[in-house]
Amino acid sequence: MEHEKIFQLARSVIEIEAQMINKLVERIDQSFAQACQYLHDCTGRIAVIGVGKSGHISKKIAATFASTGSPAFFIHPSEARHGDLGMITKSDVILALSNSGESEEILSLLPFIKRLDLPLISLTGNPQSTLAKAATVNIDVSVEKEACPLGLAPTSSTTAALVMGDALAMALLDKRGFTEKDFALSHPGGKLGRRLLLRVGEIMHQNENVPIVSDHVSLKEALVEMSQKKLGMTTIINKTGELIGVFTDGDVRRAFDNQADIQKTQVHQVMSKNPKTIHSQTLAAEAVTIMETYKITSLVVINEMKHPVGIIHIHDILRAGVV
Repeated sequence: MEHEKIFQLARSVIEIEAQMINKLVERIDQSFAQACQYLHDCTGRIAVIGVGKSGHISKKIAATFASTGSPAFFIHPSEARHGDLGMITKSDVILALSNSGESEEILSLLPFIKRLDLPLISLTGNPQSTLAKAATVNIDVSVEKEACPLGLAPTSSTTAALVMGDALAMALLDKRGFTEKDFALSHPGGKLGRRLLLRVGEIMHQNENVPIVSDHVSLKEALVEMSQKKLGMTTIINKTGELIGVFTDGDVRRAFDNQADIQKTQVHQVMSKNPKTIHSQTLAAEAVTIMETYKITSLVVINEMKHPVGIIHIHDILRAGVV
């Protein structure tokens, strides 16, 4: 019974917040469009201001703006009054969050904002509040009720502000033509960054680590090359150095099944022709797609003359964190 009570309360919190968020759809109006335009036209940075729980939400919104092509930073209003106002320039836009719209710390900054003639966008839960009326544009993020059973802790209200901030950031992302590649450039340490930036040439086996044998060497010599390079395969080239095939562990098994003489059989007689290849400048993520499609574990990297210059193995891609 105790568990059931907890479950009911948890479900109630989620349901209430979901209902309050759904009501925000109706607030996507001309004010939202105007706010987006001011943010888009900003030649400086977006200074996001909030105090208390709204301050925490402000930090996340600023981080989302910054990572999606809109330079932004969080500034605490109390710290702003003690020197951090120097971070704000005449080319910036102010985005202020306050559920009541009467946060003293934020209101005390209004003379400074007006003096610099900065666009002020506010997200408030009270369209008639002092902050909302002072703003260049106010977006209504009011909620009918908090999800807190006591009706006290900011829950639905902070979620609503966060969601509206995300809506602004995503609208700006689209308006700026921000792409996956742009996102990757600002997230080079993340998996997405590696997927969108890492190229085959950066992680392939190359130079003396590439297994290569001539097409007329014996099966035995090919096996020695495979054993030394430890990639489970070797490339096969013709007299001009052009790739004509590969000899893999699977080919070895098939050769032995057919009782091939490892001394007399030439590798071109048992190799796999027309192997899958890739170029060094291709994204590593594309190599994964090719491997998955053809159910293979490695690809030969070739240059413009179709000479093998590297081998990329699925283990290399896994170690690089591409998948």
